[in-house]
Amino acid sequence: MRRNVQTLVVLLAGAAMLHVALLTDMYLRYVKEGLRPFLIASGVLLIVLGLIGAARDGFPFVSRGNQPPPPRDVPASADEHSGSGHDHGHHHDRPPLVAWLLLVPVLALLLFPPPPLGSYTASRDGGLTVELPSKYGKLPASDPVRLSMTEFTGRVTRDDGNGLDGRTVALTGFVTPRPGGGWFLTRHLVSCCAADSVSLKVRVHGAEAPPVDTWIVLTGTWRPGTGDALAVDAAAVTPVPTPANPYGDTAPPAT
Repeated sequence: MRRNVQTLVVLLAGAAMLHVALLTDMYLRYVKEGLRPFLIASGVLLIVLGLIGAARDGFPFVSRGNQPPPPRDVPASADEHSGSGHDHGHHHDRPPLVAWLLLVPVLALLLFPPPPLGSYTASRDGGLTVELPSKYGKLPASDPVRLSMTEFTGRVTRDDGNGLDGRTVALTGFVTPRPGGGWFLTRHLVSCCAADSVSLKVRVHGAEAPPVDTWIVLTGTWRPGTGDALAVDAAAVTPVPTPANPYGDTAPPAT
């Protein structure tokens, strides 16, 4: 019976992996987009291993023909134990409760997927840095200039603004509170998965903060010469739905 529980966990884990990778975009909450083929391959492998285990152990839905079940090994002292009024054989065959608890995270992934990382993680960022280019091309002539958070950060910190002074920019991210007052526009970036995420933050001036973790398009102008190297004077704050890929650092779409 314990093997049957293990097999069931493997099958459900494979089904959950295929569900999030094939039928939804939910996998983007855990890993970057390029890892989708590996998730699909892993899910298929788990399903195959689970079916092999089911055929070996005789799951109720796997036919074993008319073969009788394998005999159990009865210990020599069985007669002595039988007089004690305890059915030891049945107790030994039951899986422990902890084995069933292994199903909880798998079922949670299928039924109650966690939200993408938000302000809580951003407030505890370990201070890892993001690789940023030192040079960028010419900005478009029309405003607002739609930039990813990575490009905006790079233009300000690595290229002295590169023409951003006085220009109206549009950025996408979510709201996080700033210690000591105020708020940030924030975006998480991942190299591989959510576990290695780092956050980029831009302090926002001149606008009241929407609720924490709200996704917005921020339109405003870069504020140079302040204590905050990354700061924007807000002209408009527009709530938007959470993007399908919350860790994909993209510029706001044209409207």
